[in-house]
Amino acid sequence: MKKTDSVILNSISGKDKVISFVWQHLWLLISLFIMTFGVALSVRSALGSSVISTIPFVMSLAGTDGMVPALTIGEYTYIMNFLLVGGQMLVLRRRFEPVQLFQLLIGFFFGFLLDVNMALTEALDCTSLPARTLAQLAGCTVLAFGIAIEVRCGSVTMPGEGFPVALSRVTSMPFAKAKIIVDISLVCIAIILGFVFFGRWLWQVVGPGTLFAMVYVGVAVKFISARIWWFDRLLSYHPGFRRYLYGLARFRPRH
Repeated sequence: MKKTDSVILNSISGKDKVISFVWQHLWLLISLFIMTFGVALSVRSALGSSVISTIPFVMSLAGTDGMVPALTIGEYTYIMNFLLVGGQMLVLRRRFEPVQLFQLLIGFFFGFLLDVNMALTEALDCTSLPARTLAQLAGCTVLAFGIAIEVRCGSVTMPGEGFPVALSRVTSMPFAKAKIIVDISLVCIAIILGFVFFGRWLWQVVGPGTLFAMVYVGVAVKFISARIWWFDRLLSYHPGFRRYLYGLARFRPRH
């Protein structure tokens, strides 16, 4: 093989990697949109939001009443994700890998898309118990589907999973146990904040739907993950760009 041919192939390989990275993270953004749509449905059910949104939900309600800065649930979600990444840095210290700071960007998009989906679901009428139950079930199922796709994308994890991973590494605790401890802690903090700001348990924030989500979402993710083999093929697909690169390379002048 000529030296020029080798340079062309190396150039194509590098571009191919960039295209694969972009394609992978495009699907990551799609998975975040799906996840946040599920979270928004759970919030609209008024039976209790998903674990990751309990604290931001309380804070946004307190902000509406002027007790704290009037930020959206998505904006408070980003602040919480920032704190979770900071917690990882404190727990891991020198073992914290700088690439994990990418979680901040993922957390930002998660918060932004949550606000988008809260706006999209604003007209959802969940006044009756059957409607609320259906919204909660649909929200948890959609959330599970989004998580299953997000995990398949193989990028940096969400801060809500990153902190339990860090805790597991430091304490040698199984990840599943660390995840349960972190989730319960977030819910307990949300309950305490409800009493601090409103003097009562906010059932629309932490309710039966929250407990249902804690059990159901994990089971649903496992069930869905075993049945989306087709997504692996979609993720490995290069949407047209690669054949154009190879086609252009053939017409490159050779010396």
